[in-house]
Amino acid sequence: MSNANDMTTGQKSQLHTSLWNIANELRGHMDADDFRDYILAFIFYKYLSEKVSKLANELLEPDGLEFAQIVNQQKYVNAIRFRAVEELGYFLEPSELFEEVAAKAESNPNLNTDLDAIFDHIQKSTLGTESEDDFENLFSEIDLASSKLGRTLNDRNKLIAKVLRILAQIDFQLENSQIDILGDAYEYMIGQFASGAGKKAGEFYTPQEVSEILARIVKGNKQKIDSVYDPTCGSGSLLIRVGLQFKDSKNIEYYGQESNPTTYNLARMNMILHDINYKRFDIALDDTLVNPQHTSKKFEAVVANPPFSAKWSADPMFLDDERFAAAGKLAPKSKADWAFLEHMIFQLDENGTMASIVPHGVLFRGAAEQVIRTYYIREKNYLDAVIGLPSNVFFGTSIPVAIVVFKKHREHPENVLFIDASREFQKGKNQNKLREEDIKKIIDTYNDRIELDKYSHLAPLSQIEENDYNLNISRYVDTFEEEEPVDIAAVLRELDELNPEIELLEAQMREHLEKLGIVRLQKGAKV
Repeated sequence: MSNANDMTTGQKSQLHTSLWNIANELRGHMDADDFRDYILAFIFYKYLSEKVSKLANELLEPDGLEFAQIVNQQKYVNAIRFRAVEELGYFLEPSELFEEVAAKAESNPNLNTDLDAIFDHIQKSTLGTESEDDFENLFSEIDLASSKLGRTLNDRNKLIAKVLRILAQIDFQLENSQIDILGDAYEYMIGQFASGAGKKAGEFYTPQEVSEILARIVKGNKQKIDSVYDPTCGSGSLLIRVGLQFKDSKNIEYYGQESNPTTYNLARMNMILHDINYKRFDIALDDTLVNPQHTSKKFEAVVANPPFSAKWSADPMFLDDERFAAAGKLAPKSKADWAFLEHMIFQLDENGTMASIVPHGVLFRGAAEQVIRTYYIREKNYLDAVIGLPSNVFFGTSIPVAIVVFKKHREHPENVLFIDASREFQKGKNQNKLREEDIKKIIDTYNDRIELDKYSHLAPLSQIEENDYNLNISRYVDTFEEEEPVDIAAVLRELDELNPEIELLEAQMREHLEKLGIVRLQKGAKV
């Protein structure tokens, strides 16, 4: 898997300009959520086309042919279809390729229906194959007959043609394995439209800097992992970020679950866009707490950004569920945070690391949550670290959040590391941003388990017990800054030195005012 950071600044700038131009074409027709989905679907279609073309042209090279030229040569088409479905998981006819459709878009009165048919054919090419589940309903959220694209059919086709024309100018450079232009395009669009999507953004996007921290934590000092899991995977970017930590990621398997159909589609697209073969990912659509899809597996790396304080049923039947039974209490109906954490701990392998974003309430709320928290610290001793992040780093919420790290076999079972990284960030107009030096400090402090004044503390388990298993970071990391004592005698001496100068200035001011005839001040009166 290539890394988007291998792109030059100029390449990124040009790409982002093109993508922004597309967004501007759609702005005014629909809100950020909608035009994000349309743009990403067209990007995905272009990517699928280029992947098929690349594979087909390699196969046809000995015959001196190109894929776009064999429209009526069914023998070649069938052979390529077989190889494409086997290797890529899908197939496109030569006439369905993005470049062919885009070239004729402006003069095609049936553009939107043709594209609908192509999207449908992509899915149907997978029927009865191993990749069928990964492509099922992948374009279901894209309605090309929607009035959002234009009042009349002609208006809609005109707008779609403009988008295709701009997108056609972007070279994804698939032949260069060191450049992930499409991956960068995808994440740029998600990032841009997460910022304009308010609270909904949190449902599908974790800021890259936060994802990077989680990914580096679960990597640790491992050179390879077999699998990574995210039970609330959103767009899948967090899963992918973990894979990018490893030089050889070709054999990593990616597992995730998502309850929102739109973000479920985004996650599957994101996997394919990042050149993760359909055989190496399993993204499921369902409610993780109610109907988990991967409980038969354990994972070396578990990461998540669950919905903050989501509601769930907390039905007593869950006390018989092996994910929740041991603690003896269920997370409250109004706050499922600990239910998600317990689910993740259950899925964690014995040699694995789990890192999750949580709201601060998870650290100190009482009642059932305190019982659960106490169980996993006192009885199981799984909690490895608590890391406080700055406020306003997430889209759609300004609240500060924390990262909790769990391991079933801890290298340092005698203490828990607390880090207060809440004060080290770059302030932004709308969003605060963690800089690379901020991320590095967090990771170095975690990996080396070092204590830094007013930043980190290794809390013995006895100290946590004394605090009744309240994990509020301020109880463990003292960030209080004492004010320098004021030398009253020195201040009085300074005033005594200034008084003659003040009197001289006042006398000069009175003299000037009297000359101007503006006012006559008595000595001692304030100017």
